[in-house]
Amino acid sequence: MIHLIWVALICIGFAFAAAQGNIEVVTKAAFDGAATGVTVCFGLISVLVFWMGMMRLAEDGGLLQKISRLLAPFVAFLFPDVPRNHPAMGYILSNMSANLLGLGNAATPMGIKAMQELQTLNPDKQTATPAMCTLLALNTASITLIPTTLIAIRLNYHSAHPAEIVGTTLVATAIATFAAIAADRWYRSRELRRPPAKPPSQTALSPQPPQTPVSASTAPPVSSPAAPRTGITVAKGRDTTWKG
Repeated sequence: MIHLIWVALICIGFAFAAAQGNIEVVTKAAFDGAATGVTVCFGLISVLVFWMGMMRLAEDGGLLQKISRLLAPFVAFLFPDVPRNHPAMGYILSNMSANLLGLGNAATPMGIKAMQELQTLNPDKQTATPAMCTLLALNTASITLIPTTLIAIRLNYHSAHPAEIVGTTLVATAIATFAAIAADRWYRSRELRRPPAKPPSQTALSPQPPQTPVSASTAPPVSSPAAPRTGITVAKGRDTTWKG
């Protein structure tokens, strides 16, 4: 859907530029945007490489493991339907640790791996599980202690105080994270309160045996009712009269 929106925006821009006779403005804007994108990317490379190196040092020094141990009870509370020893828990902890340090590019691969591992626990492969929705909400609105990517962008555009957004970013991401957790808990409790669907009755599911017609030739003979017994019976040479 997003590619259709971009195509529509480009076509609308060309149409308006052609209608006003300024088609060269669109061409100049396209080249200026490409040049700006390359400049921003080169400006981000140095900062991201620096923080990725710091992330690797923190991983080798055991800092990420300590952060993961601190977050483990909180993650177990947020993901009660995921086993503690499942590989998805490790990827979730790594994703949250990277997001705390503002390393969105490093957190994305861990989030994708966590989703893949959670899919192995999904009984319905076409529908997202509650754990998947929780991970998506936390990854989107994660508490960020050091917004390294934003600081790099501000440095690239020669900001006088590029790190002054740390406090406001921390407050904004904390509010977003608590709102996401509250919404997730509300939807989970609503799902638990929903009565389970009643299974269909067994009589409706079990097929009825076919009724075979009975022909006259195969029908069992019908015995006529016995007539009342009246008369004289003979027993051992003497006459006995039985009155019915």
